[in-house]
Amino acid sequence: MINEAISSILQQEAEAVRNIPITSGYEEAVTLIVKHVHELGGNLITSGMGKAGQIAMNIATTFCSTGTPAYFLHPSEAQHGDLGIVRKNDIMLLISNSGKTRELLELVELTRGLVPEMQFIVITGNPDSPLAAEATICLPTGAPKEVCPLGLTPTTSTTVMTVIGDLLVVGTMKRINFSYPDYAKRHHGGYLGSKSREQCKTGNK
Repeated sequence: MINEAISSILQQEAEAVRNIPITSGYEEAVTLIVKHVHELGGNLITSGMGKAGQIAMNIATTFCSTGTPAYFLHPSEAQHGDLGIVRKNDIMLLISNSGKTRELLELVELTRGLVPEMQFIVITGNPDSPLAAEATICLPTGAPKEVCPLGLTPTTSTTVMTVIGDLLVVGTMKRINFSYPDYAKRHHGGYLGSKSREQCKTGNK
């Protein structure tokens, strides 16, 4: 790839991030997460299929390391018994670019059969989709065009999904006053573990 092509892709990805719709949904989503996890003792459950599922898994692990218990539930495995991990007071974060992912729509239906009052935060490129219609809060991605030359492979869309996940994580960290000591307790190994412990020793809270 020549530099001009690389620069063009970077510009498209950056523009997609800049065009993420900023709505009150972010504050509302953080409020729901804090309420269900930190006040009611539930967990944040993330889910998605394919590339969106990988983003959902990453978001769950990032929430865990920053003080908010979360786990990824594979929507297909949920139909074969894994749904049993869902409990009252949990909250779900579902990710689908199309908002039409069959497995996620089925997951919503099955979850409501187990926990009728379950609330759903949905990240999607289609706020008029069937999945968005099931959402308590819908966070639209802005439906960016994929940088994939075929316009098919999840590329730009997954970049935007990741950033939206970061917005929710950081917003929750601020709301619960997550500190260096809190981080160090959850991340003992590696460079980040040693760095967080050093920050504790220097008096950072």
